[in-house]
Amino acid sequence: MTATGFTSDAGSSTGGRKGLVLAAMICAVAMTFIDQTIVSIAAPTIQHELNLSGTGVQWAVNAYLLAMAAFFALGGRLSDTLGHTRMAVIGVIVFAGASALCGLTPTGSLAQAWIITFRAVQGLGGALMYPAALAIVVNTYDLRSRGRALALFFGIAGGLTAVGPVLGGYLTEWTWRGIFWVNIPVALVALLLIAISKPTTRYRPAPIDWTGLLLIAFGVALSVFGFQQSKVWGWHNPLIGLSIAAGAVLLVIFYRYERGRQAPLIDVAIFSNRAFTVQCVILAISMAVFLPMFFFASEYAAVSLGQNTQKSGVTLLYFFVGFMVTSQIGGRLLDKVGAKRPVFMGSVIAAVGFYLWASKVTSLDMSQLTWPIIISGAGMGMMVGPSNTDAINRASSVSYGEATGITQTVRNYASSLSFAVLGTVMISVFQNRVAADPQAHAAAASAGAKAGGGSSSSFGSGSGSLADIPTFIRQDFAHGVQYVFYIMSGLMALAAVVALLGLKGGVQPASETDAAAEPESVGDAAA
Repeated sequence: MTATGFTSDAGSSTGGRKGLVLAAMICAVAMTFIDQTIVSIAAPTIQHELNLSGTGVQWAVNAYLLAMAAFFALGGRLSDTLGHTRMAVIGVIVFAGASALCGLTPTGSLAQAWIITFRAVQGLGGALMYPAALAIVVNTYDLRSRGRALALFFGIAGGLTAVGPVLGGYLTEWTWRGIFWVNIPVALVALLLIAISKPTTRYRPAPIDWTGLLLIAFGVALSVFGFQQSKVWGWHNPLIGLSIAAGAVLLVIFYRYERGRQAPLIDVAIFSNRAFTVQCVILAISMAVFLPMFFFASEYAAVSLGQNTQKSGVTLLYFFVGFMVTSQIGGRLLDKVGAKRPVFMGSVIAAVGFYLWASKVTSLDMSQLTWPIIISGAGMGMMVGPSNTDAINRASSVSYGEATGITQTVRNYASSLSFAVLGTVMISVFQNRVAADPQAHAAAASAGAKAGGGSSSSFGSGSGSLADIPTFIRQDFAHGVQYVFYIMSGLMALAAVVALLGLKGGVQPASETDAAAEPESVGDAAA
């Protein structure tokens, strides 16, 4: 530790090159992004082979996102107090180890508890890894070149979210266990690149606020759990309202508790920065759209279009085409003109794309959906990276992990809630349309499980041939998805309004803390 109280990660200040550091961190977080969508596409096969209940397979998907949301704040704090590189390595090892154990899930009575537990451990590993990885990238690049670097980071990472369903489809044809084992070679490459590049950042050792951790972890978990279980138990069950209310109360208590701490888990004073708070709101809105989009689009492709897992995954690559191209444009705009323009423009483009997408889904014609999907991806690609980067830039150089922990908690919390709420909307519309057609009622009884219509089953959890679902059931399912995509369009329009009214134009000036840290960060990685 130096006289100023700051410590540097192990490694020489000239040991790592910027490109290698960036590649190492992209490989590390690649696993977390792929696993956000890859399991959904294999869920029916996993359920069938392991004989999981509908609730069990739902939690095999949700446990991962819930654990990430609950522990991101801890991951961010640990990376700032124990060292970003150290926590990135620990996170990669935990994530890869949990992935291996998910792939080794035994058949029989232990299967359900086993896979849900280690999916949650995967989420914990991701929560430890991601804030540290992003903090390393931010520390490596100075403020004026950070936008382009993070555009590459978020562009590739976001693209891998779209690759997840494609990869999952092909691996599932071999064995569903392969969707977890594929993380192991990626983790080994990440660890090798970290060892070669030797990223160096500054951090400040400090005690961990364990009380704060318990408050935020249980607050996030209980509120998200209530929304997720609403589809299973029904809103009439008093435990749903009690769980959501208890979670909300704990989060309020957490906020008030943290304000009086000398070494808080989250320095809530950062929310006094208007730009940071506005960007957190925008990220929450956009992430309520981004991850659920992959899930509902995959289910629509499988149920309404009758596509197999490979084809339904390939469909989402159109989204990646738009996302990857505009993510680079958004990063360059951030460096040149600031965050407001790319965030606003991207949100507007995404709102238009999702509206067009929604208007075409009931046609059951993939040729009419291609351009709306590309436009939606282009809009999200332009705004997600700049919004995230601008928020993190508001923190000091020794608090990037904490800022990332906050933004990622917001992102994953919003995604988890959105999954639950939009899922309830989709099922309600689908069931109401089926119930309104007396002739369809008998056929829906057998096909509804395949389409995710049962209140106790997850989407796509049937084990039969989806191509055998009658056309009117596909149409009714498409109408349910249509409502979801119209809501997504409205949410992105709301994000555009928040960006227009809440953000200031122009490039952010370098803070004194960031400027002081730039020589050390830049010197770590020669171009």
